[in-house]
Order: sequence, then C-alpha cells, then structure tokens
Amino acid sequence: MTKSEILNRFGIEADEREIKPIGNGHINDTFKATDRRTGRAYILQRINHNVFRDVDLLQSNIEKVTAHMRAKLESQGEKDIYRQVVTLIKLTDSDRTYTRNDDGSYWRVMLMIEDAETRESITPENARHAGVAFGRFQEMLSDMDQEIGESIPDFHNMELRLRQLDDAIITDAAGRFDGVRDLVNELKKRANHACLAERLYRDGKLPKRICHCDTKVNNMLFDSNGKVLCVIDLDTVMPSFVFSDFGDFLRTAANKGEEDDKDLSRVEFDMDIYTAFREGYLESAGGFLTDTEIENLPYAAERFAYMQAVRFLTDYLNGDTYYHISYPEHNLVRTRAQFKLLQSIEANLKKM
Repeated sequence: MTKSEILNRFGIEADEREIKPIGNGHINDTFKATDRRTGRAYILQRINHNVFRDVDLLQSNIEKVTAHMRAKLESQGEKDIYRQVVTLIKLTDSDRTYTRNDDGSYWRVMLMIEDAETRESITPENARHAGVAFGRFQEMLSDMDQEIGESIPDFHNMELRLRQLDDAIITDAAGRFDGVRDLVNELKKRANHACLAERLYRDGKLPKRICHCDTKVNNMLFDSNGKVLCVIDLDTVMPSFVFSDFGDFLRTAANKGEEDDKDLSRVEFDMDIYTAFREGYLESAGGFLTDTEIENLPYAAERFAYMQAVRFLTDYLNGDTYYHISYPEHNLVRTRAQFKLLQSIEANLKKM
C-alpha cells in the first residue's frame, strides 16, 4: 500500500509524488504530506514497532496526554491550541489514531504545526527555553488522573541497567572484560549512589510523574520570534522520575565535547547550560515539585551520565549488539567519554 493510500485511511487526499521525507529522527520514518483539497499540511509517520512493541499502548499514552493538555489550555482561554499541542488524526472508520499496513508496518498522522522551527544548537538562552518548556510540560500533566503505561518498559531503571552490566561481565561474550576491569571498578564504586532514586521511590519519598523522557532541544518547536510553541516527539511519554527529563537533557546539552569524543580533554560539563536550564525548569515546574525532587536535581545530572556509561559498557562487553558502531572500539570510546562527563559533573557538584 502506498503512502497516499495510507493517508486516505485518515481522510486525507495527497499526491504520492508530493509526500516528502522530513526531519532527522533515528527511530521513526517521517514524511510531510499536503491535502490537495484543503492545502493543510500533515505529518505521516511510520512507527518503529521494533522499538515500540505495544503500538496500542504507545498511541493511547499520547492520546490521553494530548487530550489532557488540550482541555487545560481550553480552560485557560488559550487560542491557537493546535499550535501548542500535538494533534493526532483519527481513521475515517474508527476512533483509532494509527493503522497497520499490509506489510505489518504501523502508521499514524498528525497535524503539522506550520510556521514553526526546531533548533539544533545549544546556547544558554535555548537551554533556558528548554527548561521552561519541559517543566511546563510536566506541570500541565501533574494533575492528570488517567494512568498511562511504559512505552519502553524499564527505560530509565538504573537497577536493571546494573544487573545487565553484571550479566555482561559474567558472560564476557566478546572476551573484553580484562581490558576494562579498571573502568568497571570505577562504575561499581558509584553504583549505590546511582540507584538513589529507586530507593527513595521504594521508601515513599520520591513520586513517579508523567515525563517526556526524551528531552532534547530539537524536541521543541519555536515560532519566528523564538517563543516555544510546543513540545513534540511524545513516543516516550511515560511514568518516570522527574530526574529523567532534567538529567537526560543535560547529559547531551551540557557536554562541551561529543558523546563519542576520543579527545577526553574536550569533554566537560557546561555549568552555564546547567544553570540556564535549571532556572527555566524551576520557573515552570517549581510549584509542584517536592523538596526531595528539587534537592536532587544535581544528582539527576550525575545519574544520566552514569547510566549511559553503564549502557555503553554493557554493549561493549556483549560484543556491540545494541548500539550501532562505526569501529570496533566505538562503545568503549563512548563509555570513557560518558565517564569523563560524570567526573566533570562530580567536580562541579558544590556549584550546583
């Protein structure tokens, strides 16, 4: 079935030749299509069901979250709500917001937010905008009473990631353990601290909230005046600790080097980005966060650099079965870069 035929299922008539790829996402395949009758633009997206195995749960999560946000904006008298919240399009013959193609692929359609742009560069100003936007996203959903599920089970479960590392060490499938023993020891020394969130949760001191769980600067849309319009890419919206949105943004945005930088002298935690993001985040989220959540925001930055180091090292020991690599030592280089970032965060904790 062609893309135009898929769009017909959603009541959209588009010329196949005019359906063009858009964006630079690594998970889903995304296209822009225009309804030839109305001139309205839409986003057609093939959902990667190898990553998101329960597509019904995935779409249900997004439907519940966007409906809650839309109702809240309406109650506040906001205008142009379609520019502030993702709008899923339903099939013409049911209330479902996705369809399964003959080849087993899953597709969905969203209204395209026009006259909007994403940004790739990280500056303190953009970091502050991101903090406000992701904090507001959490704040808007902090009173949502409908339950949603984990679109990727145990996505940010630190205890699970450490068990996976232990399994990789025991198995030593690629025979690489002896060469990274010192690095493993350094990570092991920090394991108890890294799992602080899970302990606080079990003790009833830390809640799980509805979080975005993929907080990148390019997951926001800006208008022409630089104002944040909308948080996008809601596939990973799920219950998590607020540390997920805070720490994961900083892991990439506040790293002066690259995620796989071979020159570790370039890997350094950018305190200007941290400070700007924290200020913006607390401006919009500070009203609903607990003291425990606020006090542990520096820990959130540590947690996600540590978690990614553990994940890269686990894959390296397993023989590079999960992450795409460009050369044999790629995952080890990534691990060392993440560990250097962690050390830089640790060195700045008193300033945070």
